[in-house]
Amino acid sequence: MNKKLIKDKLNKFGSLKEPFLFVISYDFTKFYIEKLSNLPASIKFQLNQKEDFSKRTLKTKLEKFPISFEEYKKKFEIIQEEIKKGNSYLLNLTAKTKIDTTFSLDEIYENTKSKYKLRFKNKKEDFVCFSPEKFVEIKENRIFTYPMKGTIDSKVQNAKEKILANQKEMAEHTMVVDLLRNDLGMVGLNVKVEEFRYIETINAGDKELLQVSSKISATLQENWYENIGDIITSILPAGSITGTPKKKTVEILKKVEDYDRDFYTGIFGIFDGKSFDSFVLIRFIEADEKGNLFYKSGGGITCDSDVLAEYEELIDKIYLAF
Repeated sequence: MNKKLIKDKLNKFGSLKEPFLFVISYDFTKFYIEKLSNLPASIKFQLNQKEDFSKRTLKTKLEKFPISFEEYKKKFEIIQEEIKKGNSYLLNLTAKTKIDTTFSLDEIYENTKSKYKLRFKNKKEDFVCFSPEKFVEIKENRIFTYPMKGTIDSKVQNAKEKILANQKEMAEHTMVVDLLRNDLGMVGLNVKVEEFRYIETINAGDKELLQVSSKISATLQENWYENIGDIITSILPAGSITGTPKKKTVEILKKVEDYDRDFYTGIFGIFDGKSFDSFVLIRFIEADEKGNLFYKSGGGITCDSDVLAEYEELIDKIYLAF
């Protein structure tokens, strides 16, 4: 099974303190793990870059061809029924949208202003990701995760106050924090929420968004790097892009979403021999074998969600972060 292969290879590189890069798909069906010294030129990445909010120098042409509102509504209603039955409380519903743009994936990577970005291309996969969301980092025997739930246009009057006071957003964020806290409890001790619902600004191309995140930590054993594969695979897929309870929610999403997420909502990361850093593969554009481009996006659904607002959020999250 791929999950065991992934776990064993991560453990091997970790035990050797060998610097490596890894990319793992949402459902473990695909993965790429390689020594940093052996990376091909077709794989590029940047981590923890300071986002540049200076005046944009490029005009972005981006056409979107999303699923219809009627089709989205059907999926939304199925999810609401599952919530009413008590099978889930939060589900991150996603969709695949065809897009047209004047920029190639290489040009998108080079021009994107984002904290974390990845350009990945081999014989089977061809995608770019410019994610605002860190997954986990490990340093000095401490593991940290940063669940992100809740965004609002920074130009909205009293935007910070509005997003923090929104009851639907509060409930959604609290559930994800609780889920991630439990996940860290499976791999570490002394779990604590160090910061709850703090605001950061992220670049969304033609606008800036305020993003709500939290910081959760736990203590690991001193030899954590020998078990890095066990640690990572046991807390995947990421709670922020699935929902809660995780196992049942993943089952529901598999039935409702009529496409394969593949690497979208998986994770990417680097181990430098001493510390570990990773991010969630969202803000994701892939090319098929014919060169058609598809943008995958989504959002969290709760019992308080408004179907039109969620549909608009799915489309609003399709942007180029130039």
